[in-house]
Amino acid sequence: MYAVVKTGGKQYRVSENDTLKVERLAGEAGDIVTLGDVLIVGDGENVTLGEPSVAGAAVAAEIVEQARDRKIIVFKKRRRQNYRRKAGHRQHYTLLKITEILTDGAKPSKKAAQKKPAKKAAPKADAAPAKEAPKAAAGADDLKKLSGVGPVLEEKLIAAGVTSFAQIAAWTEADIAEFDEKLSFKGRIEREGWIDQAKKLAAGEEE
Repeated sequence: MYAVVKTGGKQYRVSENDTLKVERLAGEAGDIVTLGDVLIVGDGENVTLGEPSVAGAAVAAEIVEQARDRKIIVFKKRRRQNYRRKAGHRQHYTLLKITEILTDGAKPSKKAAQKKPAKKAAPKADAAPAKEAPKAAAGADDLKKLSGVGPVLEEKLIAAGVTSFAQIAAWTEADIAEFDEKLSFKGRIEREGWIDQAKKLAAGEEE
């Protein structure tokens, strides 16, 4: 069985399962469209001619893809007028697969493919979670009582395992040099007199 159908100002001879490239039609891939302007329907020796269309006849087709054709160059020139114009053009088209040739007002048996909702991408973390500042253990001394020690230096000391004045009071010269280099204190320990301050603060808390 075949039919001659008109769409986009052109005529096409089609049969079931034919693939056809026509002027762009509305719809998305998977949709079923009906071409109702059928000029001829033929089934073996039986041929029905339209006047101009065959009453009750239609062609059902599935949209395979919506795309654009290859580029063509449009060049215009007028002699002795210094007129030249060059432009490119890519025609939109719809690729169809013929599913049925319908007669006597029948409706397409195939329905448009059900589209699955697009999966939402998992939200990306804008940045790695900030590392929490090291917290002093319960009962630790307030190291900010030392001269020149603020929240930042206190965090450095806690991260290095120093949480009490007694620890600082017991530092030897080797310990002072080690912490001075490890924590980039640049001589602050001796300059601020942390050892003496720590001894007095530790003694005061022990009383």
